[in-house]
Amino acid sequence: MNLSDQLTQFGLNDKQAIVYLALLELGASSAINLAKKTGILRTTVYDVLIELEKKGLLSQTKKGKKRLFLAEEPENLENILEEKREKLASLMPALKGLLNTSGTKPVIRYYEGLEGIKEVYRDTLKYKGELVAFVTENIINKLGQDFADEYKAKRVKSQITVRVIGPDTEEIIEYKKTDQKDLKETRLVSKEKFPFSIEMNIYGNKIAFMSFSESLGLIVESNEIAKNMKFMFELAWKGAGKEIEIKKEDEYWS
Repeated sequence: MNLSDQLTQFGLNDKQAIVYLALLELGASSAINLAKKTGILRTTVYDVLIELEKKGLLSQTKKGKKRLFLAEEPENLENILEEKREKLASLMPALKGLLNTSGTKPVIRYYEGLEGIKEVYRDTLKYKGELVAFVTENIINKLGQDFADEYKAKRVKSQITVRVIGPDTEEIIEYKKTDQKDLKETRLVSKEKFPFSIEMNIYGNKIAFMSFSESLGLIVESNEIAKNMKFMFELAWKGAGKEIEIKKEDEYWS
């Protein structure tokens, strides 16, 4: 994929991308020179230049009676992306309003393979409230440290707090050590009594399941199911801290 093709991914059409690249290469140029350079008709070049100026990607100057066009810094492309993000954010309430989450049937989505499981994890980052979860060490062991670090960084950047319950394996004990820094709180349970083999995340009106042994991810979208699963998590949360304290006392007196 060449540069002009890549620029079309950032809000420019084919002709706008070609003319903008020509401006970057030529410097201050007339519409005639740009038409020669790009092979685009001069009348069309004028239309393209007007659109590029609206996007903040070029400016005009004069040399005598001749009008010249100058490319603005490529960093200005970020403004286009930011504008698109803002427009999407303003549309989001209306789009969500069209989503039928009040019906009797929940929405269920299946994701296969390790890449599918990664997509399930990424979906949990779309909800900006608190995330609660039953966890295992599989995100590191199966998906790799790089993905685990990427996921954590995006979650922390989005200020998504998380409470998790996990077995007291070496990996989860290490995971717990960064609670304060990583906007999370971890409670441990006995790995002998509770050997979790899947992960479950509850966020908004969704419940995500990650089964690594079956290479399967599952997202259930239902207000009623999510609400009741959250109740069950809260019940487990209250008992999780006490359970590990009892275990420590048993180890002390044994």
